[in-house]
Amino acid sequence: MIFFVINFDSVCLNFFIVTIVEVYTTTIFLKSVDGFLFILKNTKMSTLHNFVTLLVRVSIITFFISISTVSDAQKDSLILKNKDVIVGEIKSLDKGVITIETDYSKSDFTIEWSGIKEIYSITPFLITLKNGERITGTFHSVDTTVIIKSEDGKQINTVVDDIVYLKGLKSNFWGRVHASVDAGLSITKANNLKQYNVRSAVGYLADRWLAELYYDDLRTNQDSVAETKRTEAGGSFTYFLPRDWYLIGAVTTLANTEQDLKQRLTAKAGIGKYFIHTNKSYWGVSAGIASNNETFTNGKEKRNSAEGYFGSELNLFDIGDFSLLTNAYAYPNLTESGRWRVDFKLDSKYDLPKDFYIKFGITVNYDNRPAEAGKETDYVYVFAVGWEL
Repeated sequence: MIFFVINFDSVCLNFFIVTIVEVYTTTIFLKSVDGFLFILKNTKMSTLHNFVTLLVRVSIITFFISISTVSDAQKDSLILKNKDVIVGEIKSLDKGVITIETDYSKSDFTIEWSGIKEIYSITPFLITLKNGERITGTFHSVDTTVIIKSEDGKQINTVVDDIVYLKGLKSNFWGRVHASVDAGLSITKANNLKQYNVRSAVGYLADRWLAELYYDDLRTNQDSVAETKRTEAGGSFTYFLPRDWYLIGAVTTLANTEQDLKQRLTAKAGIGKYFIHTNKSYWGVSAGIASNNETFTNGKEKRNSAEGYFGSELNLFDIGDFSLLTNAYAYPNLTESGRWRVDFKLDSKYDLPKDFYIKFGITVNYDNRPAEAGKETDYVYVFAVGWEL
């Protein structure tokens, strides 16, 4: 049996302690345990028992330092083009704006993506590139290149401007929800005219799909005139495919006294593609089939028909505090020869502080064969103040 005996005199022991202190001194002082190490450094160790005790203490300190260091390493970092550095937790990048939470601010920072020079994170994100590629992984900058390491081990080299969307995979439910509500009121003394409108929307964005609901309502009251009502609601589900393709399904309902519509229920399914998808705008086109079921307030027999549809949507959001969203869809009827319907919507929004905004919008519905002749077109102008989540 062989024994190894190691003798530590006071000089060796002091050297050992000083070495440990020198290695960890910067981090330890930042972690507010410098006083404890100072005591350890100046403690006289004359026995093996004391030496073992020292090792245990140093191991405990090293353990907590390691935990703290790992925690700090998980912080994300942004380097701006003006050389400012922001350290925190990146929440998301969407529509040209990145949101980051920091320990030194009660509210999150929102920064225009065009002002970012470098970005670093070891936290897994859902990353969407300009070419429509969707990647799950981490990323860090090397000079002007952003290196993305996917969860399957692949490495993708890109640049900051080609990243159009980020969302943390561990983000909570509310971090993936977006919602808005706006309302307007108009009162005219003549004929006691009163008009109010409400628009609302809520959506949830998962890693590969998006679900949205909306509700719009317009009412007009006037002396000696029947009340005018226009209520529209609907929901949609979008599943994202590679290369900016997507599948979409939607159900909408419309009740409109102007066109004698008690209810128009439309269900549609199709496929679409984003031809422009950047940090400044996106433009997509979609097409598919739809089922249209209508009942009327004027006693006319209900109508059920099959339709095709094709349409386009454009969103511009890099024009200062303004943004613009517009879409148009045409529905050629497949079972009623010669019938066409067109839906058009345009919303312009100006952002105010505290997530409030001012919105102006117009909605147009056209049907070349309405329930009553002469009511082919209906349109609504909306001016409202709203708030968004």
